[in-house]
Amino acid sequence: MIDLRRLQVLRAVAHHGSVTAAAEALHLTPSAASQQIRHLARELQVALLEPAGRGVRLTGAARRLLGHADAIAERWERAEADLADPSPTGELRICGLPTTISALLAPAVARLRERWPALVVRLREAEPPECFDLVFSGAAELVVTMATPDGPPTGDARLDARPLLDDPYDLLTSPGHPLAGASGVTLADLAAEPWIVGMPGTAYRRLVLALAAGAGFTPSIAHEVLEWTAVAALAGQGLGVSLVPRLVRLPGEPAVVRTELADAPSRKLITVVRRGNREDPAIIAALGALSAEIGEMGRRPGAERARRMPGDPLDGVGEQRRDADGQRARVEQGREH
Repeated sequence: MIDLRRLQVLRAVAHHGSVTAAAEALHLTPSAASQQIRHLARELQVALLEPAGRGVRLTGAARRLLGHADAIAERWERAEADLADPSPTGELRICGLPTTISALLAPAVARLRERWPALVVRLREAEPPECFDLVFSGAAELVVTMATPDGPPTGDARLDARPLLDDPYDLLTSPGHPLAGASGVTLADLAAEPWIVGMPGTAYRRLVLALAAGAGFTPSIAHEVLEWTAVAALAGQGLGVSLVPRLVRLPGEPAVVRTELADAPSRKLITVVRRGNREDPAIIAALGALSAEIGEMGRRPGAERARRMPGDPLDGVGEQRRDADGQRARVEQGREH
């Protein structure tokens, strides 16, 4: 019989691109990971790795084996979900962006704790690439994050990603900015503005640059920051403009203004699990708590609202629409990422 752990090492090498990176993700030494691959190759009597420059690469046989390994991993996840206690128990590890943790996951986990006290939920903040790595490696069971170009594609044999919310971006300025509260503002109107963006390598920065490129300009970056509190402080002092997701809660001092954009750019929030694991009772309970929280958001007086994406798998979440008065500017008092 083939050792399933050795198949997982092979899958990790393919996912991370090298034996060293795979070993680190699986908490093994590189020599131990290499040894697992060698044992697997001897069991199957085929070569799985071949030299490529200073490193190695998967052979054709290894790539064919990966298709079987992914199918086996999915089947094993389904078996574990089928055999799990129908009442959610044990530990559930969830990772996500700061926004998804503060606006969605924290209240959802509070619901879970009240409904299922035997279920222990642990939250971890991470950028999308790390989130995907964590759920693939087994270090997390559920991801709530934003879709990115380097995220799992539709039909990925390893990860099951599904849409959750369409979270619109608003323009963030000081109250005295000429565009604060204006109607019909588009991204193209911001081409000459100084911009406040995220740090290099962050998903937020990449998305803002992509949106600006789509509007026909490259933003003039005045400031690079990591936290939304810093974005609000700079924008509130009139030192630049920024885009802020509607789910983000900003501090009240200094005052800042959110202005809805006519071309309505947005980010796509998704849930990701290992393929075959979505029917696990703990994950079902967590997705149900998320669904309840999203529905509650739309019923809160004066709450900022996010639109549900078409094809949202969470039943019972109604389409959440803009405020009836169409007001485009909101002075934020007591909001934080």
